[in-house]
Amino acid sequence: MCNSNQLDLSDRIAIEAGLCAVKNFKEIARKIRCSPSTVSREVMRNREYIHGSFYLNNDCRYASRCKKKGVCTNKYCDTFCVRCRSYDCRTGCSSYVPYRCGKLDYPPYVCNHCPYRHNCFKSRYQYSAKLAQAMSDVRRSDCRKGTRIAPKELEILDAIVTAGIKKGQPLTHIYENHKHELSVSVRTIYNYVDAGILSVRNIDLRRKVRYKKRSKPVDKQEKDVPFYRSGRTYADFERFMLDNPDCPVVQMDTVKGRKEKGAVILTMLMLKYDVMLLFRMPDCKASSVIDVFDFLTSVLDPEVFCRLFPVILTDNGSEFKKVEALEYACSGEQRCMLFYCDPMASWQKGELEKDHEYIRYVIPKGSDLNAYSDDDIHLLMNHINSVKRTGLHGKCAYETVPSGDEDMAWLMQIMEMDTIPPDDVHLKPDLFK
Repeated sequence: MCNSNQLDLSDRIAIEAGLCAVKNFKEIARKIRCSPSTVSREVMRNREYIHGSFYLNNDCRYASRCKKKGVCTNKYCDTFCVRCRSYDCRTGCSSYVPYRCGKLDYPPYVCNHCPYRHNCFKSRYQYSAKLAQAMSDVRRSDCRKGTRIAPKELEILDAIVTAGIKKGQPLTHIYENHKHELSVSVRTIYNYVDAGILSVRNIDLRRKVRYKKRSKPVDKQEKDVPFYRSGRTYADFERFMLDNPDCPVVQMDTVKGRKEKGAVILTMLMLKYDVMLLFRMPDCKASSVIDVFDFLTSVLDPEVFCRLFPVILTDNGSEFKKVEALEYACSGEQRCMLFYCDPMASWQKGELEKDHEYIRYVIPKGSDLNAYSDDDIHLLMNHINSVKRTGLHGKCAYETVPSGDEDMAWLMQIMEMDTIPPDDVHLKPDLFK
């Protein structure tokens, strides 16, 4: 409700509702707890003018039947003054009588309560709470623009700052040295310089021109989430893993060739064993990724697939957007759960991104992947998984698989995963030669 300071939007809504309900200013003022004169000033100040519909846009009462000529003192003009486009006959005609509603001269000064307002052709006024609030905000903003400092004080400030800047002094130094003479803060001085109010400019400040204008941080939650990521964002993935900390996670991505056309390599890193699977695909389409999933589901039992690949974390590539076909097998049973990293956040699957370096050791970036066969990619997979790593306590990825893990043993048998002798591990482009 209104207080002693100013009206807000809720007060203006109450005023508009009171005007439409044919209440007087005193009744409206009693409801919003202010004086009737406040309501009267509010209506008069923020009412909206609506121009009426008149004959030839002339609001004279006699315009439709006026036959006057020569009101503009042009003796040779043979045009009716009401039809003249170069002269406004209302300014010099002694017979001009405006066609206006006399009710607007008395409270409530608007037509909100008038039952004939929708069919009225006269000029009228209407009070709208939304428009009144906007007009009030504009007035409040305009009155705060410019400088709140006397011209004499501004002249002294300009002289002090300009003299110091010409000597190469920082604004902070000038302010601390003349603090007792200045009536504004150092932040205000920067604003005055930026607005061009003082003689010095931004280019006169040593460090000002070096910095770009800071952009406002974007709240990721405000952005619309694509349909395929609904309930599958990285935040959803983190919440799921908090509830299921022992659930195996597989990171998935693609390695593209020259100009991102032709064959690609689908990579899947099983974090539980640090074993990376490589699949050569003819293209980077969603159907090719689905074919790989269907292949694994067919050679493995659906239950084994669910145990080996229960949760898959991938990026937002177009090849992974057919989420329903990836999560569900042809029989309709769910075979995995798919989650997506945030856009431009490949570090969220950093383990797989790091292992991609091994692929680039053998297949440099920009190479045409059409030149490599399925056997070549299979050989590369075995060499990468046979590298002994410090993070695996001196073991290779294959050696981390427990001997009693039947599901993983079945997968390794189907994929023909064999450990390469340590001295024979080769990670250079001449591996295939």
